[in-house]
Amino acid sequence: MEKIKNIIFDYGNVIFAIDFRIAQKTLTQIGIPNIENFFGHKGHNNLFDELETGSITPAQFRDGIRLEAQNPALKDEEIDAAWNSLLIGIVPETLDALVEAKKHYRTFLLSNTNQIHFDYFTDYLKREFQLEGNDQFFEKTYYSHEMLLRKPHVEIFEQVLKENNLNPAETLFIDDSPQHLVGAKEAGMQTLLMTEHPKDLGAFLKSKGILV
Repeated sequence: MEKIKNIIFDYGNVIFAIDFRIAQKTLTQIGIPNIENFFGHKGHNNLFDELETGSITPAQFRDGIRLEAQNPALKDEEIDAAWNSLLIGIVPETLDALVEAKKHYRTFLLSNTNQIHFDYFTDYLKREFQLEGNDQFFEKTYYSHEMLLRKPHVEIFEQVLKENNLNPAETLFIDDSPQHLVGAKEAGMQTLLMTEHPKDLGAFLKSKGILV
């Protein structure tokens, strides 16, 4: 790996543990059929892309879930609980690794997420760690639903690079989804596939020579 000065971190399953299988189970329980086609790690219904790019509101997303489940009586709270079951949590050691990384690199967060999940993990961080979000761990945080773009499209990477005057050759992007690395490479960045559980982020970074 060439000399890096900047690191852009993905959030889900790099920092914050998530579990697609739990969400598949809970979405099935509220009536979603053919869950593997509707919501999988490597492919899903357009409803999720639209929510992550801010093309639809959370209310429109919930209506879409009701339509797919053929159950107009589903409550907002039931839908949100099923959708948020994807989000497992974070451990203090992971936060320590982010603090350490920020001492040595310009660090950024770039996440495909949505308003429903954003509200959940913001509340989670405040409840569990007395934190007002993720901002203190990074120079700047980027969320797809606010940018109106999502990974792996090259434009989202180019926007982060341009706004922060980052040399792509000196910038490392870390993500757990191989398909998301494609756009980063197209933007000229170095990439690293996260292959460990987020609780082991610090050890993973050390094993790659990024932290000592």
